[in-house]
Amino acid sequence: MLNLTQLTVLEAVARHGSVTEAAKELHYSQSSVSHHLARLEAATGAGLVQRVGRGIRLTPEGQLLAARAAEILGRVNAASAELSAQVGLRAGRVRLAGFQTVLSTLVPKAASELSRAHPGIELNLVDAHPDDGLTMLRSGQVDIALIFRNDDRPAGDQDFRLTHLLDDPLYLIGHEPRPRLEDHRDSAWVGGCERCRAATISACERAGFTPRVAYSCDDTVITQALVAAGMGVAIVNGLALRAHRTPGVHATLLPDSPRRIYVATYGEPPDPPATTALIEILRGTASGLAPGWDEAGEPTLT
Repeated sequence: MLNLTQLTVLEAVARHGSVTEAAKELHYSQSSVSHHLARLEAATGAGLVQRVGRGIRLTPEGQLLAARAAEILGRVNAASAELSAQVGLRAGRVRLAGFQTVLSTLVPKAASELSRAHPGIELNLVDAHPDDGLTMLRSGQVDIALIFRNDDRPAGDQDFRLTHLLDDPLYLIGHEPRPRLEDHRDSAWVGGCERCRAATISACERAGFTPRVAYSCDDTVITQALVAAGMGVAIVNGLALRAHRTPGVHATLLPDSPRRIYVATYGEPPDPPATTALIEILRGTASGLAPGWDEAGEPTLT
C-alpha cells in the first residue's frame, strides 16, 4: 500500500534528480531515502528508479507516479491548510491594540460582526497610543495594532505590514464660528500630549503661526467641553466627533489634512486565520464609515 511518506520521497527525488539532495531537503539519511524508494517499488511492483553512473533517474513508471505524487501531496497540503483555517476560525483568538477614537467608533462595529460571523473567536482589546501599540505588536503581546499617521512617514520598522483602512479628516473646533485657522493666531489652544499634538502644530504652522497650547489633554470629551466653555480652540479628528459631539461646538473641516489610519501586523505573512478574519472585517467596516458632515453640520456615520 502506498503512503504519503514514500510519495514525498519519490516527489523530492524527481525534483532534485538526486538521492543526496532529496535527503538534505527532507532531513533524512541517504539510506533512509533509498529504503523508502525500495519499499515503494515493492508496493507498486514496478521499477521506479534506475542507476545511471553515480546518479539515478526515474523510469517512465517512476515519472508517472512522481507526477501523481505531486498532485496528491498538493491536495493534501491544501486540505491541511483549509482545515487549519477552519479550526482557527472556530476556536481562535485575536488581540488588538487601538487608540481611543477607533475603539469608540470602528472597533465596536467590527467586533460585533466578528462575533456574528465567527462566534468561536475570542477578541481581546487594549487601549494604547499607536507607538505603544506597535511596541506591543513587536513584542508579541497583541496580534494587530490600529495606528494613525499624520503624514507619509513609515511605521519605523520594516517588519511591520500596514493595511490602510481610511483617511480621517481633521476639524477646527471653537465655541463660535471662526472657520479660518488664521483667525486663531492669538487664541488659546487645547492640544494633546507631546506625542499627540503633531497634527495641531503642523496645521497651524502651515497657516503661518505657532499655536499657544494652554491646555494639554488627550481626552476628546474634555477637549470639547473646554472649547464649548470658551476656554480655547482645538483640532480634532472626525472619528472623535462622531463618537461624541458637545453642544455648542462649531466644527470646520480642514482640507487636505486627514490622518491616515492603518491596521499594523508584524512579521512574515500569512497571518493566523483569526487575525486575517478580523482585518477583513475591519476593512469592510471602515469602508462603511461615511466621512464628512451633513448640511446641518452634524457628523455622518453609516
